[in-house]
Amino acid sequence: MSDDMSRPAAPRPERRRDMARRVRFESDMRAVPLPLELRVGSYARHVKPQVDRVIALIALIVLSPLLLIVAILIKLTDRGPIFFVQQRTGYLGKRFPLFKFRTMVPNAEALKESLRSANIHGADSPDFKLIHDPRVTPIGRILRKTSIDELPNLLNIVRGEMSIVGPRPTSFDATTYSMSHLPRLAARPGLTGLWQVSGRADIGFDERVEMDIAYIRTMSAQRDLQLIVKTVSAVRRGDGAH
Repeated sequence: MSDDMSRPAAPRPERRRDMARRVRFESDMRAVPLPLELRVGSYARHVKPQVDRVIALIALIVLSPLLLIVAILIKLTDRGPIFFVQQRTGYLGKRFPLFKFRTMVPNAEALKESLRSANIHGADSPDFKLIHDPRVTPIGRILRKTSIDELPNLLNIVRGEMSIVGPRPTSFDATTYSMSHLPRLAARPGLTGLWQVSGRADIGFDERVEMDIAYIRTMSAQRDLQLIVKTVSAVRRGDGAH
């Protein structure tokens, strides 16, 4: 076999661009003082992940009848998939598959660009939210209003990709973050958090980042419990749910 035959193929141009963005991002992450690494104690590093997994596993067992009913209703609505699985950005910028109950029509992603001008955060924002989103199904509106659509996130917590409380994971890649956004990646993303109890979708991304960093700097068991209690009240009120 010749030398040319044994060499790996050169990366395609788009692959090289992705690799270059990743290198720049990892360099930026090393240059930013990450609050989790500098300020938190043993609770966030050792106790919180284990407690989160146990609670999430218990919650999945207790809520299994409700989860089954929701799954059947979604399937009966349009015969599409039960779950919506999307790559999200988590701890230190790592991507992971986030599980949610599907609340939109099966071709929702294909319709996204045609609706970008109605984005409440601005047409150019990577954060995408619509009021009265036409892609949402009738059962999906109920699931979103009650936040039941996010209960499959419990699977991500059991897998160690998320926490019960923490910054919500973004759908857009961390390479699109500015330097001021990077510290929010210093903690595992959460099922709920400070943003969830402070307006949810009505709050812009920059303000969300400030809240996330404030949470990371004051992370504690007591703080997490307070946010969980406040989340129950926010869900009841339907604050910011679209």
